[in-house]
Amino acid sequence: MNMKLKPLTMLLGALSGSALAQGLPDPTRPPVILEAEPAAASTAPSGLQSIIRRPGGKSAAVINGVYVEPGGKVGGATLVRIGEDSVELRSTAGRETMYLTPGIGKKKARP
Repeated sequence: MNMKLKPLTMLLGALSGSALAQGLPDPTRPPVILEAEPAAASTAPSGLQSIIRRPGGKSAAVINGVYVEPGGKVGGATLVRIGEDSVELRSTAGRETMYLTPGIGKKKARP
């Protein structure tokens, strides 16, 4: 083969390989499922999410995604009491107790 044609042949071989790769999917691109908006992100949190206890300080709670201290308002209700695993709200409809883990009861351990 002629020495002048050898570099040209190598260049054409390299370019043809990259042209064939154009149709291949990008292996680093995330799957299409992950690119869509998550459905859970659009829904607002509801209920009692957290209780913040401060020894010697004012306790608080996170209800429906809102930080509330005793006496504060949540919707039309007032936060009356913050317990160990529950809060008590008072509104014109009456009193409501919200639990961190509804349906799970606590029992004292035997000594």
